[in-house]
Amino acid sequence: MSERFRVLVLGGYGHFGGRISRALASDPILHLTVAGRNAARAESLAGGLGASARALDHRSGEFPRRLAELRPDLVIHAAGPFQGQDYAVAAACIAAGVHYVDLADGRAFVSGIGRLDAAARERGVAVISGASTLPAVTSAVVDALRGEVGELDSIEITIAPAQRIPRGEATLASVLGYCGRPIRRLERGRWRTVRGWQAIGTHGYRSLGLRWQAACDVPDLELFPQRYPGVKTVRFDAALELWPLQWGMWLLAAAARARLVRDWSRHAARLQRIAAYCDRWGSDVGGMHVTLRGSRGTREWELVARAGHGPEIPAIPAILLARKFAAGRLDARGAMPCMGLFSLAEFRHAVAGFAIDSTVRAGLPQ
Repeated sequence: MSERFRVLVLGGYGHFGGRISRALASDPILHLTVAGRNAARAESLAGGLGASARALDHRSGEFPRRLAELRPDLVIHAAGPFQGQDYAVAAACIAAGVHYVDLADGRAFVSGIGRLDAAARERGVAVISGASTLPAVTSAVVDALRGEVGELDSIEITIAPAQRIPRGEATLASVLGYCGRPIRRLERGRWRTVRGWQAIGTHGYRSLGLRWQAACDVPDLELFPQRYPGVKTVRFDAALELWPLQWGMWLLAAAARARLVRDWSRHAARLQRIAAYCDRWGSDVGGMHVTLRGSRGTREWELVARAGHGPEIPAIPAILLARKFAAGRLDARGAMPCMGLFSLAEFRHAVAGFAIDSTVRAGLPQ
C-alpha cells in the first residue's frame, strides 16, 4: 500500500478546523494531524478520530523549524482571524516544500497572496488563500452561471446566517474588525466608499423571508472585478436573522465612525455572549444568495442550510482541495486566491450529506 497523503490542520480543533479534521479523518488515503497551540484540545479531538496530534504555535519563531521536521504534504491553516496576520505560515510552507491552503476571508490577506507566487512556483508548491465561502464558493457559483446571463453587469451576494448556530470568537472578531470602517466597492462602473455594517437595505429570500442586510468587506469585492472583466457592480452584504442585532451592528458601526470606539474586534468575547443570549429568539436555518444580472437576463442562486448546518459550508472548500491534492487531481502551483479550483457541481456533491439545498431561479433583463 502506498504511503498516505499527510495533511496537517493548523487550528484543527477550532470552529472550522474541527469540521475539516472530522471530515478528513475518515478518508483512507489521508493521514491527518490535528495541530494547534492547545495540546490538550488537539489530543482530545485527534484521539477520537484515530489521528495524530501536535502542539504547534504558528506565531512562534520555532514554527518553520517544527514544520520542516514534521514535513506534511499539505497544511490547512484554520487558525484565524486572518485580519492582521502576515504570510509567515505560508512562507514556512514554501520553504519546507509543503502545499498550503487557508480559510482566510480578509480582503487584503486573500487579495495579496499573489506576492508569494514566484517563491511558491520555484518550490513547486501551491499556496491557496480564501478556501472558504468567500471567494471559493461564490466564485464557483459565478463561474457556473455567468454564461447564462450574457454580458455580465452585476454580482450581488448576501450571506444570511442562522442565529442559533455556534459562533467562533475568531470569526466574530474578523467581522467586527471592519465595523464602521471604509469599504471600497464597485457600483455602476465606479469605485465608491461605504462603511462596514452600514449602507443598510433588505433582501427577500424565498425560504427565509425578508431580511435586513448591511455592507461587509470581503475578498470578492477586490477579486471579482479582476476575474470578471466588464462587470460594473460587485456588492456583498450580511443579513442577520434578528433585526435588532442587525441594527445593533449598525449602531456599533456608527460609534466607530464617531471614534467613540476604536476597534470593536477587541470586544468580540463580550459581544459573542450577547449574541448567544439572543439565540432563544432565533432559528437554526440560514442561507445565502448570489444574483447575476446581464444582458440576457438574471440568475439567482439561493442556498438554504437547515438543522444548524450552515457552518459546514466554509469548511467544504479546504476539504475538497485536500482530497483533490491527495488523489493527484489538483496540479495548481504558485500562490493564488481560491477561485476556479473546484466546480459548483463538486460543491453540491460535497454538501449532499447535510441539510443544505440550493436552487437557481431565472429572470428577464431588468
